[in-house]
Amino acid sequence: MTELTILKERVLRDGKCLPGGILKVDGFINHQMDPQLMMAIGQHFAQLFKDSGANKILTIEASGIAPAITMGLAMNLPVVYVKKKKPSTMGSAYVTSVHSFTKDRDYTVSVSREFLSPSDRVVIIDDFLAFGNAARGMIDLIQQAGAQIMGLGFVIEKTFQEGGKWLREQGYHVESLVQVTSLDNCEIKLL
Repeated sequence: MTELTILKERVLRDGKCLPGGILKVDGFINHQMDPQLMMAIGQHFAQLFKDSGANKILTIEASGIAPAITMGLAMNLPVVYVKKKKPSTMGSAYVTSVHSFTKDRDYTVSVSREFLSPSDRVVIIDDFLAFGNAARGMIDLIQQAGAQIMGLGFVIEKTFQEGGKWLREQGYHVESLVQVTSLDNCEIKLL
């Protein structure tokens, strides 16, 4: 059984649908984590992006960190995560605003200029792709740094919320391990 099959089975079995198009996978991906599954996810992302030429992985706190770290381990690449609050110890930073769909609020996010530069070739990794707000924010930060975007990877994409469609229309290489096509009537349907 492949890691993608296992991941799909876990989403169907352990995922919980909430009204408003929200899929909760906090029992195995983004609150309590299944370490073996997370390692398999990272290794799969590493295979998908092995020829991308990336020298860095970027994610956003907090739920993207685990899949990004396991991919970083598999590819021997550094992982940088975008912070939702700029610490007082952070010097010069790239800053943008991101709207959270699940929390329905805006965040000012930042990444230190020390860890993102014009010489970087970046793969973005995150747990979810819905409307693409977090991805757009990370793209903005990468563009501010003058770095290159080599691709974007998501553990779960909600295709009906069209963030993936927009990213692909912009010409980005997008990989999603699980594609949720509908959460209508709180029933999880996968591609």
